[in-house]
Amino acid sequence: MEALITRTDGLMFVILLMVAFSLWLQRYKVFKSLGPVLTVVVFGIILSNTHIVPISHDVYSMLSTYCVPLSISICMLSMNLTELKKLTKEPVLALISAISSVCLVAIVLGIFFAPRIVEGWKCAGMFVGTYTGGTPNLTAIATGLDCSRETLAAANAADYVVSTPLMVFLFAAPMLMKASKKWNKFWPYQFSKDELEEGDKEPLMSDKKWSIRDIAWLLTIGFGITFVTTAFSQAVFPESFWKAGRLLLLTTVSICVAQLKPVQKLRGNLDLGLFISLTFLSTIGFAVDLQQFIGSAFMMTMYVLCMLVGCILLHLVICRLLKIKYEYVVLSMVGCIVDGPTSSLTAAGANWKSLINVGLIMGVLAGAAGNYVGIFVAYTVRTICGL
Repeated sequence: MEALITRTDGLMFVILLMVAFSLWLQRYKVFKSLGPVLTVVVFGIILSNTHIVPISHDVYSMLSTYCVPLSISICMLSMNLTELKKLTKEPVLALISAISSVCLVAIVLGIFFAPRIVEGWKCAGMFVGTYTGGTPNLTAIATGLDCSRETLAAANAADYVVSTPLMVFLFAAPMLMKASKKWNKFWPYQFSKDELEEGDKEPLMSDKKWSIRDIAWLLTIGFGITFVTTAFSQAVFPESFWKAGRLLLLTTVSICVAQLKPVQKLRGNLDLGLFISLTFLSTIGFAVDLQQFIGSAFMMTMYVLCMLVGCILLHLVICRLLKIKYEYVVLSMVGCIVDGPTSSLTAAGANWKSLINVGLIMGVLAGAAGNYVGIFVAYTVRTICGL
């Protein structure tokens, strides 16, 4: 059966409508818990399976080619390395523990799950990316590893099924820990009330006004970095690795450019990067076959569940042995699993005023590291399993 809308301009209208509507729905708790990424993917599945849009089209490939690297570069432009001086020894150790735990558990479990999942070794890298920096890293690594759209959609679904209830728990964790006498006896390493109330009342990256100049320069810089790194990667790296190599190079160059003072004055990079990535992610659901999707997503969900439980337990053990304050432990987990702004909001919600900026920085660092460790874990699992 032929799809109702097949023209390029019609499909672009549908895609942008999906993105705009998904962002608008975030005002409601149900859709906020799902997030805009899963929302647009679900819309895509509905539209393609009801034959409103085609399963494949040239415009989908075009969006994949240009939107993904551009969104990665623009998001990385928020990385200000001078903020590292605000981190002391304990939050750095907590962040290293969180990232290392995710990588180690993903590799160990990947030996079992990867051969049983389509493109399983790629999924291992994708899940490491998303749990060391959030959903944008999952998409970035999927593109770097040339993952199929069906696998990417299933991975996003598995991620949200498991991580959403976990995030609800992490948001409630500060109050539960504070009220639990057993927890305070087991983990006596924590800040005093006076120490937590010192600091700024607003997150480091609070809402700011945009200007058309900011958008113009962010797009120009993003496309410029994408052009240079893509051309270099195709010329230097072998065909089987150039996309992964480009991802690593793109991340590195973007972080270096982000240290320039004129670039640091630009506003709205995270929001613009999210919007661009959503235009690509909206097409992911179009290619999903529901029967194959459900089967793949189930095995991936088990992988994600075991992985999150394992890495959190390992992270807690390491931090307890190192006598790290539990506030840093919570913020490092939120920063890795979601992102820096959410970690900052977690600190603000718990009234940890002195840790609001620290939580943000931890999350931004985790996001920058996610692309590197995700690629490393993917190829490690592939080598071990002989895939």
